[in-house]
Amino acid sequence: MLCEKPLTPDAASALRVMEAEQRTGRRLVQVGFMRRYDSEYLELKALLDGGALGRPLMLHHRHRNAGSPPWFTSEMLINDSVVHETDVTRWLLGQEITAVTVLRPRPSANAPDGLDDPQFVVFETDGGALADVEIYVNCRFGYQVRAEAVCENGTARVGDARGMSVDTAGRWGGAIAPGFVERFEAAYDRQVQTWVDATRRGEVTGPSCWDGYAAAAVCEAGVRAQAAGRRVEVELAPRPALYR
Repeated sequence: MLCEKPLTPDAASALRVMEAEQRTGRRLVQVGFMRRYDSEYLELKALLDGGALGRPLMLHHRHRNAGSPPWFTSEMLINDSVVHETDVTRWLLGQEITAVTVLRPRPSANAPDGLDDPQFVVFETDGGALADVEIYVNCRFGYQVRAEAVCENGTARVGDARGMSVDTAGRWGGAIAPGFVERFEAAYDRQVQTWVDATRRGEVTGPSCWDGYAAAAVCEAGVRAQAAGRRVEVELAPRPALYR
């Protein structure tokens, strides 16, 4: 079963699904975190895993949408948007997130009434790395998802442009995707094809129930940090052998 992430992550529910899957003795669920199938993120993952730049020390994420629907809430900034940075941080670093801090500047005049947008989220990991996320869902100019890894011996960045970039007459420029479908179209296709290929082999690959549970737990800590205005530690159950 290919399962997209829940709109409102619930760590307790995710834990129950994971426990039920363990009772079968094999993996049955692939969670739909599509950034793991994006060509640029795959290239960054391979670079970090190869160790050419040394150990990753920090990740900088930028997640911007042109606009948000009127019913979008401040909590949904974490549960429906930053959840992707939660997963991709864990995946890129191979580390668990142990604490979350959410900082809020004054809201943009473009944000609907009652929505604290933008926000700045900081993750701490069990490997000693830090990751920050700028989430801004009413930037007005388009859709951007960027990530930069700062390592011991260099940096690597993805998501700067989609399509052709032009340098001319002392200026540079390129296209900005209007939305997430255009930006991650190929990643969605690659994700589904990978699931189909694995299913034909009688296997399940890709993000697991553990990944869904861990992301949900981080998001719950993020919402608590958002409300309390302080650092909140992430509470994770022990990782079962099935997901190691």
